[in-house]
Amino acid sequence: MHLHSDHIYIIGSGAIGKALAVFLKLSGRKATLIRGSVNDGDQKIEHIRVQMPDGTMHEADITISTLNAFPTLHGIIVLANKSFGNEALAVALKNKTGSSPIVLMQNGLGVERPFFAQDFPEIYRCVLFVTSQIMDETLVRFKPVATCPVGIERGDVDCLQRLVTQLTTSQFVFKNEADIQHTIWKKAIVNCVFNSVCPLLSVDNGIFYRNEAALDIARRVIAECNGVANAKGILLSSNDIEGSLLQISRASDGQLISTLQDIRAGRRTEIDTLNFEIVKMAGELGLVQTVKETKLLGELVKLKAEINLNRNLETIKP
Repeated sequence: MHLHSDHIYIIGSGAIGKALAVFLKLSGRKATLIRGSVNDGDQKIEHIRVQMPDGTMHEADITISTLNAFPTLHGIIVLANKSFGNEALAVALKNKTGSSPIVLMQNGLGVERPFFAQDFPEIYRCVLFVTSQIMDETLVRFKPVATCPVGIERGDVDCLQRLVTQLTTSQFVFKNEADIQHTIWKKAIVNCVFNSVCPLLSVDNGIFYRNEAALDIARRVIAECNGVANAKGILLSSNDIEGSLLQISRASDGQLISTLQDIRAGRRTEIDTLNFEIVKMAGELGLVQTVKETKLLGELVKLKAEINLNRNLETIKP
């Protein structure tokens, strides 16, 4: 396919979306942020600052809008929204995007299914190896860990290369990945650990290389999840997954995982596409008894999020 426009529409105005928009704008690309959870037609210009690990600040004026402000979206559609919104989003985008490619920058497994169901012609999947945290309304703290691979769910190699070129900046780097499914599973298993243990302990990502007891829990969850991956034909090494977890833990020491940020802000989490998706697959394979800790940690995270959300709702009652 040929891109009709180099305009990059980023759906999801959270920490990843804001950082990406700033880097693209400073690199001379046309980027618009679209709020994923609000569709009131409001549009504004927001001055967003992105702080790097060395204290360097990147800042730009970014247009932030909503989906119904655009009758069509011709360009590159990047999804940086929470994955639980994908079913509704796939329906909303169906008649707006034409043949524009969709790039999913989301955690978890199965996040692309709603777009397959709606028969989108070009679907690409990015696995993020960065951490990003909103510090206040206009300040984001961003830390790259490794180059972020992008692969084909439905599409072609030529378009993939153009997407990687258009999205890459010196601060946020992407690359082609031929075998994206192995990378998706590896990162999803790592995220099952980070997004359950860190929120339950209310600690930052560095806990696993600092604390042997936390690492031991991580090893057990990795073993459970990798058993499901292997049964699905995704052959991964538990030692390799642990190495990736420790690399991310060291590189993002002091950063808070997105699920902990969501719980503290009284927002819904993405645990359904992580721990619970693994448990669902295990059940389909007759292996549900092999993922007991993965399931329990997911249930505790979901309960903690619901308790915090209800507490927040009680606080704002008139």
